[in-house]
This record gives sequence, C-alpha cells and structure tokens, in this order.
Amino acid sequence: MKPTENMLNAGLELMLAGMGTVFLFLTLLVGATMLMSAMVQRFLVPAPTLEADPSSEELAAISAAIHQHRKK
Repeated sequence: MKPTENMLNAGLELMLAGMGTVFLFLTLLVGATMLMSAMVQRFLVPAPTLEADPSSEELAAISAAIHQHRKK
C-alpha cells in the first residue's frame, strides 16, 4: 500500500469512530431525556384547579389591597 492510502484508511477509521461515538452519545441522551420525561409525568402531582369567579370576600380584599397600594 502507498503511504497516502494508509493515511486515507486511518482518516476513514478515525471519522467512523468519531461519528459512532457521537451517535451513541446522542442516542443515550435522547433515551435519558425520554426516561426523565416519563418519570416526571408519572410522579408529578397535578396543579389544583382554581375557581372561575372570586368570592365577594376575595374581591373586597383585592380592592382594599389595590386601594392601599395606590395611596403610597
């Protein structure tokens, strides 16, 4: 073999090893992300639902807070 062929083969091997390493890392990263997403969806407590309309007491408290804030 010629020296240039040896260098081309070595370059090709190095390129394939690098691409394989990157592919393996990205595959593991996607798998870990999917696993974490599944765990969060399984163990996450749903947020409590809010009432549609505030009560008259809540409206009075909000109005008093706004009035006090505007006086400053």
